[in-house]
Amino acid sequence: MSEPQAAAAGSQHVSFQYELIRKGIHMMSLSIPVSYYFMSKELALTLIIPLALIFVVADVLRSYHAPTFTLYNRIFGRMLRPHEKTLKKKTLNGASWVLISAAVCVLVFPKLITITAFSILIISDTTAALIGRRFGTRKFNDKTLEGSTAFVVSAAIVILFTPKVQHLFMEYLIAILSAVIGALAEVFSFDIIDDNFAIPVAIGASLWLFYLVFLPELNIYLLDG
Repeated sequence: MSEPQAAAAGSQHVSFQYELIRKGIHMMSLSIPVSYYFMSKELALTLIIPLALIFVVADVLRSYHAPTFTLYNRIFGRMLRPHEKTLKKKTLNGASWVLISAAVCVLVFPKLITITAFSILIISDTTAALIGRRFGTRKFNDKTLEGSTAFVVSAAIVILFTPKVQHLFMEYLIAILSAVIGALAEVFSFDIIDDNFAIPVAIGASLWLFYLVFLPELNIYLLDG
């Protein structure tokens, strides 16, 4: 399929069936925060950075090497969004951004914060996309109010199970506030930077700030060893 044909074949969104497949693959990334809980920062970076480089190189080949682009479309075409089906817009795919953001979060944030931010990204972004696609009617920046609400609600559930320093009520509250900021980052990052990067970085930065401002006595490096 030529590039014009591929672009023409794409609709505004992939079908809901293939969106389910995309998000099923996305959910596999939950292995990142789960695995990170049991390993050191150094080991996590040793694993994540090479993976990120491999995916980025593959994306570069896809973007600049026509035969690779054709093969990529042939294999994954039905799961790709319109901007991923054209050579005109050079872009990384979602998997590359997940790995890049994982590397940044592990490198920059305390482990407790990285695990929380990344768990919310994987579960709540998936929930928001599926609810938004199926039930969303009030749209803004290609997102929906229903999807964003699902993001925050599912994030609140995730927060019940992510690590805390002392399981204080305020820890849960600031995590939920950070999730709201993550939902806003998803909406306003549209067409600026991939939300797989914007969401965990926004959640991680805000949660870290909230700990420093509201709970400065707690050791947020408790899991870092």
